[in-house]
Amino acid sequence: MKNLLYNSSLIGLGICWLILGSCQSKPNEVSTAEAKANTVPKVDIADIEKGIKAYISNKAAANDGFFLVRDEEKLLRLQLVRVHTEYLSNLGPNRHFACVDLADTSGDVYDVDFFMEGEPGEMEVTETSVHKLNGKPFYSWKQQPDKTWARLPVAESSNKLLGVIEGEDQFLFNYNITLPVITDSAKMWIPLAVSDDYQEIALVKKEVPGKHQIIKDKNNENTAIFVALSPNESEKPITIVYKVKRIEKGPYQDSLKIDPRYLQSSALMPVGRRFRELAQEAIGEKKGESQLMQARAIYDYIIDQMKYMKYGDYGKGDAIYACDTKTGNCTEFHSLFISMARSVGIPARFSIGAAIPSDRDDGGIDGYHCWAEFYAEGKWWPVDISEGNKYTALSTYYFGRHPANRIELSSGRDLEFNPGPTSGPINFMAYPVLEIKGKSALAKTTFTFIRSNTH
Repeated sequence: MKNLLYNSSLIGLGICWLILGSCQSKPNEVSTAEAKANTVPKVDIADIEKGIKAYISNKAAANDGFFLVRDEEKLLRLQLVRVHTEYLSNLGPNRHFACVDLADTSGDVYDVDFFMEGEPGEMEVTETSVHKLNGKPFYSWKQQPDKTWARLPVAESSNKLLGVIEGEDQFLFNYNITLPVITDSAKMWIPLAVSDDYQEIALVKKEVPGKHQIIKDKNNENTAIFVALSPNESEKPITIVYKVKRIEKGPYQDSLKIDPRYLQSSALMPVGRRFRELAQEAIGEKKGESQLMQARAIYDYIIDQMKYMKYGDYGKGDAIYACDTKTGNCTEFHSLFISMARSVGIPARFSIGAAIPSDRDDGGIDGYHCWAEFYAEGKWWPVDISEGNKYTALSTYYFGRHPANRIELSSGRDLEFNPGPTSGPINFMAYPVLEIKGKSALAKTTFTFIRSNTH
């Protein structure tokens, strides 16, 4: 399949790339002059989303409810999971790009790239290609000196193209919330990023309707904005903008005494016989070696045994679910690691925030990301097991390193704030927690960024 190239720039304050190039008959080339000459009005991103959903729905209706994708010699029977709205793009006059997650009957999730042509409501797909399987990419995108983009095999991709910026990174991070319809009194808790030894945070903008105050949870010292809301705030936006300077994180010493909670159970990360036996199985012949070597054995075991899948009851960070299904997203990977490590006496802890794309300098971010640390040999060691699972070539890097291109929003589990939610301690906190009349509710939340340095 020939490479497709395109120019990109930020669409105002939106979350998607605006792709100004167009596909050419000659592979690996695009005319910048032609791209600039395109004056046809761009299709609204919502129309692209509507178009790709309609296309998939229509094709599935003709095939017993399944959307068919040919992947080399295999015919995949898939169902729609979600459209990546942060990557929907215009490719030029009546040409569009969409990235979509589709699942097969076994639960495997395929990330499929679609290239489309046509007016809103009449879009036709001209090309599809399977980009990822369960989060693992088959190719990456590389920006050329002339600002065009080309596909590149993963084997030829640099660490940067696989999500890693080493050294230092600087960016504006936009945390955007749209409140739902509020019919009664409501309360919201929003994580507030703070500076530490690895990230320097400056609050550039904070636009929050309703009455609000800054509070902290009593165990982890996370900072949050507590907001009291009424029907007057229905459907209003909340905007928080940070200027972030972050450095790559490696093993580091901490003079503070290890808190006992880093060896104890939490609601969804239990410690006990089941996880101790699983950890001992993973450690195997390394049971007489250092805790550092044992932690590496647990790390490798999870990479080998777990499958990265945003499918089923994932995303809660439930170590038992991860143990039973061997699937999940970053929360399950790291919760299982923490339960196993703690069960054999290795202190471990959880943090969450967002990973900033390394292969472009602005646009949308695909939700939250979490990671872990464990204590051994007098140091805290950062690990990112789900990323090590996705990018096998970087599994050694992610044992003992967190790249610079991320922001931490909170740490720990079972967060206790005063005032706190009616439902009790907060499991973990990246997205806001909203209650309307004491019942859990959702608020649409998106992350976007603009990088302010070159790397």
